[in-house]
Formats: sequence, structure tokens, C-alpha cells
Amino acid sequence: MIAAAPQLGAFGPESKLYRPPQHFFRGSLGRFATGVAIVTFDGAPTAQGPGTRHGITVNSFTSVSMEPPLVLVSIARTTRAHDELADRPFTVNVLGAEQEKLATHFAGRPSDEPAWVEGSLAPRLAGVLSYFECAPWAAYDGGDHTLYLGEVKNFDYRTGDALGFVNGRFTAIPEYLLGVEDLL
Repeated sequence: MIAAAPQLGAFGPESKLYRPPQHFFRGSLGRFATGVAIVTFDGAPTAQGPGTRHGITVNSFTSVSMEPPLVLVSIARTTRAHDELADRPFTVNVLGAEQEKLATHFAGRPSDEPAWVEGSLAPRLAGVLSYFECAPWAAYDGGDHTLYLGEVKNFDYRTGDALGFVNGRFTAIPEYLLGVEDLL
């Protein structure tokens, strides 16, 4: 008897196409296009002076509430600055399509030091597409991540294409239409 060849789409351990389930979960999530943002904040002050300035590249950022204005970022517990963010004001910096270098800088491939702007609550990055300065609101257990909610205290934006991320690659998300605020 001749053994049947694995069928296309057969993903069990006996298949040449087999990959661990977590690989498929990550790959499936990667099909959802997201924007790219950097969460910036100052660490706690030390006896030697002000706290260290931190930035973390994220693609898990979303609005939560309009009243009060709340946003959420999801930060991996393995991130070096994870614990430093607890109970600290932070800024979510949404990146423009031309700012891929900033995204990689704060994702562990440092390059030239970015230009910082002193925010009213937390530092932010110069020239970003939009930003949201936040006071800490709550933190929730999210498995291997912590879900940090911030109350937006200050924000602004500029026009331009957004930096996106899909299928493990950066992409540009064109700004086709004016924002809805122009329709009101």
C-alpha cells in the first residue's frame, strides 16, 4: 500500500508544513494591519538625578472611551521598561509613514538619538503624526502582557500618511480623506 502524501493545508506534526500552534497564532494576528506607535515616558528619579527616558514600539494601541478620554497600550512583560511604566504618565506617539527608523530604534535596533519634546505630563517625540499625553488610569493583567490604560490630557495631530505594520513588514497607510472633524 502506498502512503498518501500530506494534503495541502495539513498542519499536523507529520506534515512537512507543520509549525507550532503559537507560530500560526502569531501569523494569523499578523494578517491584521495596525498602525505603529511609540510609548514614551520618564522612569522614576534616582538619587543621582532624573529618571531614564524610555520608549517602546507598539502596534497594540486603541481608544477605549471618549468620556473620559481613555486609550490602551499592551506592553509585553518581557520588555525591559515594562515595570518602569507602572503608575507613570506616558505619551503614545503615532508614527508617520516616513518614521520607520524611529520604530526600529525603539524596537531594539538603536540608531541616532531621536528628537524629544518636553510634554506637559510625559516626554514625546518630535514630528510624529499624532500624540496622546496620558495620566495613568489603570493596569490590567493581560497574560504575558499588561494592559495600561491612560487618561488623555493633551493631544494633537498633523496631516500625512501613517506608518503601518502587517505580515511582519512596515507599510504606508495613505491619508485619503480628511478627518471626520472637518465634517462636523
